[in-house]
Amino acid sequence: MNKNYPPALDVIAAKNFSPLALAFIGDAVYEEFIRTKVLLRANTSANKLHREAVHYVKAAAQSAAVNALLPELSEEEEAIFKRGRNAHSPSVPKNANVTEYRAATGFEALLGFLHLSCQKDRLLYLMEKAYEHISNN
Repeated sequence: MNKNYPPALDVIAAKNFSPLALAFIGDAVYEEFIRTKVLLRANTSANKLHREAVHYVKAAAQSAAVNALLPELSEEEEAIFKRGRNAHSPSVPKNANVTEYRAATGFEALLGFLHLSCQKDRLLYLMEKAYEHISNN
């Protein structure tokens, strides 16, 4: 693998990406995390694995999780979440309302920022907490 992967940007460089670009990578990071968790829980058909993963990655679930996590976010993390939440996305999926979708975008932007700035411990902590919240609700 390339020696530049995973990326190692400083916080300022990571912040310079648009919130939707951060959400783009954050979505992929969170999706891989969830797919791995689901797979390790049950080695079953791909269809069942997909349905289980969707439960965790859909906008409503991410929105509920990030709202539960808000009190734990630092000022910097909350600012990045809000940038993502307030970013103007050209469309909203048919299975999510605008408020949920925007909160989920903010959550993904935060995850993307943490990934790009190599804050792996914090990234894993927030994803684990989101997973637990969704699992328990």
